Amino acid sequence: MALDAVLALAVLVCMITGSFADTGGPGGPTFGTRSPELRSVVLMVVGAAALVLRRRSPMPVLAVTGAVTLVELVAGEPPAPVAMSAVIALYTVASRTDRPTTWRVGLLTMAVLTASAMCFSRTSWYSQENLGIFAWTGMASAAGDAVRSRRAFVDAIRERAERAERTREEEAGRRVAEERLRIARDLHDVVAHHIALVNVQAGVAAHVMDKRPDQAKEALAHVREASRSALNELRATVGLLRQSGDPEAPTEPAPGLAVLDELVDTFRNAGLPVDVACAHELTAMPAAVDLAAYRIIQEALTNVRKHAGPGARAEVSVVRVGPAVEVTVLDDGAGGRPGPDGADGPAGPAGPESAGRGTAADGGGHGLIGMRERAAALRGSCSAGPRYGGGFRVQAILPVTAGAGEDV
Repeated sequence: MALDAVLALAVLVCMITGSFADTGGPGGPTFGTRSPELRSVVLMVVGAAALVLRRRSPMPVLAVTGAVTLVELVAGEPPAPVAMSAVIALYTVASRTDRPTTWRVGLLTMAVLTASAMCFSRTSWYSQENLGIFAWTGMASAAGDAVRSRRAFVDAIRERAERAERTREEEAGRRVAEERLRIARDLHDVVAHHIALVNVQAGVAAHVMDKRPDQAKEALAHVREASRSALNELRATVGLLRQSGDPEAPTEPAPGLAVLDELVDTFRNAGLPVDVACAHELTAMPAAVDLAAYRIIQEALTNVRKHAGPGARAEVSVVRVGPAVEVTVLDDGAGGRPGPDGADGPAGPAGPESAGRGTAADGGGHGLIGMRERAAALRGSCSAGPRYGGGFRVQAILPVTAGAGEDV
């Protein structure tokens, strides 16, 4: 209101100053040859005072300023420039309402004031003063509409930018959540695999420590090697949480089928015979598919070693079937599988044992869930369940084309 009060005072000064000018004299326009009447001064003060409220009540202010202008045009001789307050009020209405309202109100104000000036003027109806009222009211409507359009355009750009910023933040949050899930899967695979091997080898060492020290020493060497591998993979995985500019961030490639023989050797050293059939052309697979296949085999063999029981054998097959890679891990063990609570299922070649393994296929622990999540991330599938006649089967179908452009 302070700004509007200053504007109203400036308009009042301009109107009073203009009321001393006489444009209809015989010698042309003159200044100071006439003075405004008391009625004109009151009308100018009322019109200027109404402008103080032009932002809060634009329509009532236009009605007041239009009324005092109309009175001055009808009764003034010659009329004082009270129309200046109506022009400011009409601009405010046009800048704060919609375009149809601007057209209706602008045309009505323009027609009423121009017609009054032409009908009650002491000069000819086409005089410059009358045409000036027509021009000033028209320009006020056009200027107000332009300002309103500009303001709406800027608001739309700002709203679009804010919406884009919110979308970027939501996308960043989604990517962070996906990365956390991926790191959690990697940590589970690394810890479950190596700790299971350490547990087995430590048990072997404790069992033969007194009778076969050389075999115990070999088992402890395997424990040391498995522990070192676990630490290295944990360091590489946790290192992904470092800042990108950290010089200590890991640069080693992620494990894949190229090092499948090394993975299988760790299980063979732990006492699990494993036969491998892997096509040679699979070494050129996308990195995401390569890593997923490696982790699925690692988790499946870990489950075989933990749950299949003594004397079990495992078979690993990785073949290309059309546009996908089929990863299969079989075992002939009689041990149960982890149920939903992570406990081992009952053992046996049939009956209760099959129920335990079926429970794992339906829900399973974190390992089975992680394998399914890895396959689903590549738009593939993973199934796990008991085999007919005993044993367990894990099969994953991984589309090769899905790993080329997606992160896992």
